[in-house]
Amino acid sequence: MDKRERLKEILLKKSVFFGDFVLSSGKKSNFYIDARISTLFPESAFLIGEIIFEILQKYEIDAVGGYSIGADPIVSSIAVISYIKGHPIPAFIIRKEEKTHGRGKEIEGNFSEGMKVAVVDDVITTGGSILKGINKVKELGSEAVVALSVIDREEGGSQKIREMGINFYSIFNLRDLGIKK
Repeated sequence: MDKRERLKEILLKKSVFFGDFVLSSGKKSNFYIDARISTLFPESAFLIGEIIFEILQKYEIDAVGGYSIGADPIVSSIAVISYIKGHPIPAFIIRKEEKTHGRGKEIEGNFSEGMKVAVVDDVITTGGSILKGINKVKELGSEAVVALSVIDREEGGSQKIREMGINFYSIFNLRDLGIKK
């Protein structure tokens, strides 16, 4: 079984729930994808890191990051896999709220002005979190050249990113997973 097929199997078993849910966008849905269960599970974390690392080889980036908490395990996995593969990609995390003590940083980890970065998230619906991440990176003087998610719910977020001139990839969309809205 290849990496994508195995990851799909894990996601469907661990992270997809059916019922009545309200999404972070406020929309109602008959299914919910709790991808953090899979992004924090050893085998699928490894697979996600490998798959996204392979995609990132098309780009010259200085770091990979995203908004906490959805991006945290993903960027860590990518950083570890990239080191193992001999092409280290440092990681960073964007805080939801600016830190009020210490250095007061909005972005933790390996980030500085002038970088070209990849921004990731676990699930993209309308694109709220990942778009905020892209804008925060830009506001702090760097450039998001590519954005990625594990799952695209195909509800407009990926289109908004592409309209900004940023390449977007998802490992899966709903059709890939066999989920109907």
